[in-house]
Amino acid sequence: MARQLFAKNGIEKTSMNDIAMMSGKGRRTLYTYFKNKDEVYYAVIESELERLSDKLDEVAAKKITPQDKIIELIYTHLSMIKETVCRNGNLRAEFFRNIWMVEKVRKHFDEEEIALFRKVYTDGKEEGEFDIDDVNLVADITHYCIKGLEVPYIYGRLGHGLTEETSRPLVAKVVYGALGKRYVK
Repeated sequence: MARQLFAKNGIEKTSMNDIAMMSGKGRRTLYTYFKNKDEVYYAVIESELERLSDKLDEVAAKKITPQDKIIELIYTHLSMIKETVCRNGNLRAEFFRNIWMVEKVRKHFDEEEIALFRKVYTDGKEEGEFDIDDVNLVADITHYCIKGLEVPYIYGRLGHGLTEETSRPLVAKVVYGALGKRYVK
């Protein structure tokens, strides 16, 4: 309920009373679980990140090559972030305005995503698919590169005129090259 109110009205124009009324709970009940509206906002962001994390876990569990898995993880991350931000209306503006608040909540998600990349890179290295000297460093770089692409991706500033289908081979070529593999169509 809080997510819907934040998306519709923004954080500033949503009160704890609004959240309590919309959820059918008393304000006292709400204050039992949350000290203030910022804590409710953190919980909303955490639930959105949990959705993204679940989707990334689904991709990681697929029986595909480590090379294909990395590309699919990248596209899943970007498309889910875009869908989440766009789906949340006024929350979108708050996302960009309160980036430090979002970053604080996002820390745990970021650590989990880096661990996921480490696993895929380790598997790929063990299978002879990747020529990586430092898996931890490559996982960190991958995560932060993708994170840096979020805002341009959300605003449609990447790959003008390209669809996911037409951009995927180009992205794969860049990623595979960085991983010590040649992209073969």
